[in-house]
Amino acid sequence: MRLREAVPSDSESVRGVHFESITELGLDGYTQDQVNAWAQGCKSASYATAIESDDFYYIVAEDDRGVVGFGSLKFDASGTYEVPIDAEVTAVYVHPTVAREGVGSTIYAELERQAREHGVQMLGLTASLNSVPFYESQGYEMVREHAHEFSSHESTNVEGQVVEMVRRL
Repeated sequence: MRLREAVPSDSESVRGVHFESITELGLDGYTQDQVNAWAQGCKSASYATAIESDDFYYIVAEDDRGVVGFGSLKFDASGTYEVPIDAEVTAVYVHPTVAREGVGSTIYAELERQAREHGVQMLGLTASLNSVPFYESQGYEMVREHAHEFSSHESTNVEGQVVEMVRRL
């Protein structure tokens, strides 16, 4: 497996990994309706715009099959966190075929390395329920659990719980 910075032409591969990760791994923390609503967002997401943005550091993990994971770090952290943060991990997703093989940990380690290089002292993220154990293993602590609207699905708003987490570097 190799890590590299993402380029706009990776957009459809990233979209596919994102969708497959949500639909297959998301059921460990959410109902089928919640997972469907969450995955719906993959269809309209503008991955190329995020990859090209100077506000994000975007990486992909690839092997002989192609892109098997991706991660992103946003240096301009949002003001929605309970605890002040310097940067936000906005994604660590792996294809289900490589889940629990160290791909996510490798992606996360590179995001953290970049954060340290940029002088980040406090990283934050919003974790899905199924990913909380992964982030705890990376040294994150829970700040709070709160409702999140995944998306509109079949004319209804679908909500689920997510966990705000932080890690001091």
